[in-house]
Amino acid sequence: MCLAPTLWIALLSMSDAPSLPDYEGPCTVNVVRPLVEDPAEAPSWFPVGLEGVDQVVLLVLDGLGWHQMQERLSLLRGFSAMDASCIRTVAPTTTATALTSITTGLPPGEHGIIGYRMHTESNDILNVLRWCTSKGDARETMRPESIQPNLAFEGHRPPMVVRAEFKDSGFTRAHLGGCRMVPYRMPSTLNAEILRQLGNGEPFVYAYYDGIDKVAHEYGLGNFYDSEVVFVDRIVEYLADALPPRSALVVTADHGQVHVGENVLSPHPEVLSHVASQSGEARFRWLHAREGCEVALLEAARRHHEDVAWVVSRDEVVDGGWFGPKVLPAALQRLGDVALVTHADVAFEDAADTGPFVLVGRHGSMTPAEVDVPLLVAKG
Repeated sequence: MCLAPTLWIALLSMSDAPSLPDYEGPCTVNVVRPLVEDPAEAPSWFPVGLEGVDQVVLLVLDGLGWHQMQERLSLLRGFSAMDASCIRTVAPTTTATALTSITTGLPPGEHGIIGYRMHTESNDILNVLRWCTSKGDARETMRPESIQPNLAFEGHRPPMVVRAEFKDSGFTRAHLGGCRMVPYRMPSTLNAEILRQLGNGEPFVYAYYDGIDKVAHEYGLGNFYDSEVVFVDRIVEYLADALPPRSALVVTADHGQVHVGENVLSPHPEVLSHVASQSGEARFRWLHAREGCEVALLEAARRHHEDVAWVVSRDEVVDGGWFGPKVLPAALQRLGDVALVTHADVAFEDAADTGPFVLVGRHGSMTPAEVDVPLLVAKG
């Protein structure tokens, strides 16, 4: 059954509605500004511990959701010792979008990295993390600085401690352009590089670790995930203990995780008959309609997939503020016509969206497990 827009909006207000970001409040988009300007002026939803500090480390742990952390507190020492708040990330809950919002301080509708796989003006799909299209490397044909021109970290140029293989990648240029690269190759050297920057007197250091997300994708949220979270917890414990006086460690994440396993669906044949292409991610799948098929696509998608997904039109997503209070034209043209945003533990496949292994843990949708992330503070 095709629901009228007013009825659909009413349904979204019920308890099973998507968990949307609070772009004016406790959200990852609002973390960086006080840290680079005046930590003592951090908003009230920040954990305590930033008063009187001269140096701050922001460590972003890819894939550590609030709920996944809470479920494993009995295993944790470093995280448990830190002052903690639960905040929300952005939409969609995917690394490309969320990291760009963290570093620029802008909602996705303004910075324009609107998903992991984005529709381009040339009617191709840009894989943002690999910065490639069906034609290959796109760093020259789609310059990252043009796709995402906003400055990171309020125009400051802090050292960024990230894996060496990310140097000069298209996505690094898009969300960290202009910063000073401090590469590390092994997790054991992450803390050493961070502490060296603090020893050099840097007022703000950005660091990023991607292991939790990688393990969740390949193994799901079982024993392997537990082992990785404990491993990272000990890294954080060591770093917090080694902080110099008048410094602070702030930890947050870009998204949480859902264990999907083999629950991967193909959009219904009737739905696909109205689809020209797909973009986005498996749990926030954008369907781009064939010319003149927009209404038929929305009706078919709701008829066949509302049992597992919030099926929303582009206008409903934009008007509902999913991507922030405004969506600029560049971001708007990258969206599809209909989104399948899963609320069940399933994913929607796209034959063009492949990787080195089958994903077991996933993210992208707007469930609390994916949207809620920790904000942790330890003071030296």
